[in-house]
Amino acid sequence: MTGLIIALTTTGVIVFLIYNKLVTLRNMVEEAFSTMDVYLKKRWDLIPNLVAIVKNYANFEQEALERVVRARALTYSSMSMNDKLEADKNMADGVLKLVALGESYPNLTANENFIELAKELVKVEDEIAKSRKYYNGCVRVYNTKLQQFPNTLFAEAMGFKTWDMFAAEQNERKSIKVEI
Repeated sequence: MTGLIIALTTTGVIVFLIYNKLVTLRNMVEEAFSTMDVYLKKRWDLIPNLVAIVKNYANFEQEALERVVRARALTYSSMSMNDKLEADKNMADGVLKLVALGESYPNLTANENFIELAKELVKVEDEIAKSRKYYNGCVRVYNTKLQQFPNTLFAEAMGFKTWDMFAAEQNERKSIKVEI
C-alpha cells in the first residue's frame, strides 16, 4: 500500500512538473509569435502608403500592386494566427516587387516619401526576420520538450500540440539574379 502511494505521488509530481514546463514553453512560443506579429502588423500598415506612392509612378505595373492590395484586403486584427502567416507569405512577395519597381522608375526613387517608406520597410523586414528566428527557436525548444520521454506520454492528453516553424517559401529560396 505504501509503495502504491509513493508511486502515485511520484507520478503526480512528474505530471505536475511536465505540465508546468510545457505551459512555460508554450507561453514562450506564443510570446515569440506576438513579437513577430507586431512587426507583421507594422509592415501591414506601411503597405497602403507605399502602394499609393507607387501607383502615381507605375500605372502599368498593376499586377504587383493588385497582389499586395489583395493580400491586404482582410482586416488584420480579425485574422487567426494561421491567416496572418498566410497573408505574410503573400505580402512578402508583393512587397519585394513593389520595392523593386523603384529601380525601374528613377522618379520614384527620387520621391522622398518613397525613400522613407522603403527605408522603414527594410527596417521592419529586418525585425521580422529576427523575430521569425526567435519564434522558430522557441518552437524548436517547445516541440523537442513535447516529444521527449516521458513528456510525450502525457502531453497530448493534457492538450499540448506541436507548433509549426516558420519556413521560407519555395520562391524565396531561389538565387537572386543580379544584373550589372
